Amino acid sequence: MKLRTPRGVKDFLPADAEWKFQLEQQIRAIFGWWGYQEVITPTFEFHDVLAQGGPAAERHTYRFFDNNGELLVLRSDLTMPIARMVATRFKHELKPLRFSYIANVFRYDDVQVGFQREFYQAGVELIGTSSAAADAEVAALSISVFNHLGVRDFSLDIGHADFIHGVLEECTNSTVRQQIWDLLLRRDLVGLRNLVTASDLTSATKELLLDLPHCRGKEALLEEVYQRTVNPHARQALINLREIFQYIQAYGYGDQVTIDLSIVKSLGYYTGMVLEGYVPSLGFTICSGGRYDHLSCQFGNDLPAVGFALGLERLMLVLEQQGLRPERKPQGLLVLPVSWEHALAYAMEQRKAGIRVEVDTEGRSEAEAVEYARKKNYNAVVIIEKQAIRSIALV
Repeated sequence: MKLRTPRGVKDFLPADAEWKFQLEQQIRAIFGWWGYQEVITPTFEFHDVLAQGGPAAERHTYRFFDNNGELLVLRSDLTMPIARMVATRFKHELKPLRFSYIANVFRYDDVQVGFQREFYQAGVELIGTSSAAADAEVAALSISVFNHLGVRDFSLDIGHADFIHGVLEECTNSTVRQQIWDLLLRRDLVGLRNLVTASDLTSATKELLLDLPHCRGKEALLEEVYQRTVNPHARQALINLREIFQYIQAYGYGDQVTIDLSIVKSLGYYTGMVLEGYVPSLGFTICSGGRYDHLSCQFGNDLPAVGFALGLERLMLVLEQQGLRPERKPQGLLVLPVSWEHALAYAMEQRKAGIRVEVDTEGRSEAEAVEYARKKNYNAVVIIEKQAIRSIALV
């Protein structure tokens, strides 16, 4: 018997589990303030459903067969299951739909700090609208969550999938287009330069592609890059980004948002604005998302959508690094039952009032009970006798 967990999963001990629950409740409340309703989808789905995420999702999926020989997969994100749910249960509902979730997901990936094979996500999906205002709402909500939780130096990068697709339309070789995309995804600037230089692209497009990793800024960047491409799809993407950014400024979050035209996603279903959230102390994203207007078509539904997800363990890591983990204060009572009848009645009364109560079952002395209660983080020991109640405060 192996008394250890598989690679990529972890136990949450009481202190961490309690903190995680508190964060979930705070996030759940914020989503609710913005009009998002929580949904819960199955932990596993038919393989055909999650396969719509494309080859990148397939590579990291846990698969298994049930007793009927059906190929099933553990969910690797929540976007696919919610798209499937909307197509089957909300097809004729008034749009747009605003859904939120907090759930565990599973990805077979390299295990390192911030990358587990089972991890927890909280996120939203805004379904049934293609407006720039909807994109801005999702971006602003992501910022609002981190600001409300007190995360310092949180910043959001936004880009546009159609911009890069548009720029690459000039390339007639589909293999080279995909290779350029993959190099941008990996931030392999040396490989990008070698491939683009050897391609049949025009000199202006080559120069723009090589400059993409440095195309970061505010609204003025969009006009500058607009003049550097004649592709209509790329230009329309820049116009759309400008409108989104202006809405974000109206929310008051313009200072926390940077336009990054080099953002690409491994999942192939993104079609418009894409976003990634960062804090300086982490070398990876803390939230991610974007617009995916054609995903629902694969489920027989034609609904534009946009959303984001944040990693709860990554959030906890950042909060701990920034000294924002709340102190676990003593709370509750340890009841020492000299008279069991009176002790149990007292304990039930306190529990009905919402107080944490443990009744000693081991026959401890008062001194032993005090020592035990301190270690268990109670703030008092209550001794219940037939005719009297005595309390020993521990804080």
